[in-house]
Amino acid sequence: MFSHYIDLSWRSFKRTPLVSLLMVIAIGVGIGITMTSLSVYHMMSMDPIPEKSDKLHAVQLQIMDEESSWWTPDDLPYQLTYQDAENLQNADLPYKRTALMKSGFSVHLDSDKLQPFMAVSRLASRQAFEMFNLSFKHGAPWSAEQEESATPVAVISQSMSKKLFGTDNSVGKSFYLDDLNVQVTGVIADWQINIKYYDLNNGAFNEPEQIFLPFSLIKAYEIDTWGNTNGWKNEDLRNFTNKMQSEHVWLQFWIELNSEEDKKAFGDYLMNYMQEQKKLGRFERAKLEYGLKDVNEWITYFEVVNEDNKILVALSFMFLAVCLANILGLLLAKFLKRAPEVGVRRALGASKTQVFYQHIVEVAMLGLMGGLIGILVAQLGLWGIRHSYDYYSNLANMDLSMLFAAPVIAITACIVAGMYPAWLVCKTTPSTYLKSQ
Repeated sequence: MFSHYIDLSWRSFKRTPLVSLLMVIAIGVGIGITMTSLSVYHMMSMDPIPEKSDKLHAVQLQIMDEESSWWTPDDLPYQLTYQDAENLQNADLPYKRTALMKSGFSVHLDSDKLQPFMAVSRLASRQAFEMFNLSFKHGAPWSAEQEESATPVAVISQSMSKKLFGTDNSVGKSFYLDDLNVQVTGVIADWQINIKYYDLNNGAFNEPEQIFLPFSLIKAYEIDTWGNTNGWKNEDLRNFTNKMQSEHVWLQFWIELNSEEDKKAFGDYLMNYMQEQKKLGRFERAKLEYGLKDVNEWITYFEVVNEDNKILVALSFMFLAVCLANILGLLLAKFLKRAPEVGVRRALGASKTQVFYQHIVEVAMLGLMGGLIGILVAQLGLWGIRHSYDYYSNLANMDLSMLFAAPVIAITACIVAGMYPAWLVCKTTPSTYLKSQ
């Protein structure tokens, strides 16, 4: 019976091609606009590391005195001071952890083979690669000895390796960061993430870095940050050593805690750490506070997906509703024009349910065709966003879930819009039209 309904629907399309085409285009445009905004919203709000997002935690410490306040909901600074990041990094703890800093250099080979270029880099501990699930194509992270002795080594991405050396495997090769000669110890696969969750303070949707260096190089080579630095008290900073000893916050810190017991134990350690620092004249508040937020809590805390994004999605669905209202009018005209034919079918024994299902199948087919056109419109819209705003290059994409959602939304929307016209036409009284024949 279902195949018969499909055949009847196809014959109906051929009898009224212009009206049918208008309806398909209307639903296609509506779905296309909706899926464009919904795809961007979906990419912005999806979990960037679902396999361990509940285990990775961002660390915050309340370093300010009683008279000072921060602009965060819980009054905690986003970042840590250098001395706190270094102390936590070097503490005798059984957890994987990493302090992080964004920096940048002029990258070159000290030859005429490659034009020098600027590149953003990330200073981290060797455990960061395992924490953030970065897979190595060649080589490995720098060793613990190299990290401790601040040896100028680096891990680079596959793309950076090809750009610098024309090959995937550049382990053992050297290049320059400004005047610093660094040797490659490993090459990782290009890091593909939709949200740069590990450093939301310096651009949630920026491209991940392609050069990684040991955190210990900061002190050894006085490498400054390319990210945000915030202060809360007046300090006389005359040199880089002053900055490292100051209360300015400019570093991120992440720790991997695999259970609630680990989280509680590390929280106790942080309280003890702050009490020890208080004896040295820091952490002056009467009530000591810290923050431990997992990846999704951190993203919510930063309001990465703000109200504007949600309003944009709501507006796109309102546009789809307008398209459906137009389709409803066209369906009413089309179905009611068919009332005499339906009257004859009813007189020959077709039930109201059969007539209703036949018309629902017809509007579902309209939805399917409109959904397919909508995918093409959405791809065009996402392409336009990618080429207009570099910031959205990682976000303006449609993944498989959105690809399958498009026809489902289109079919559902068309069925909802077509139920009233289908209900009206199935109520046709056979005698009325038999008399007029």
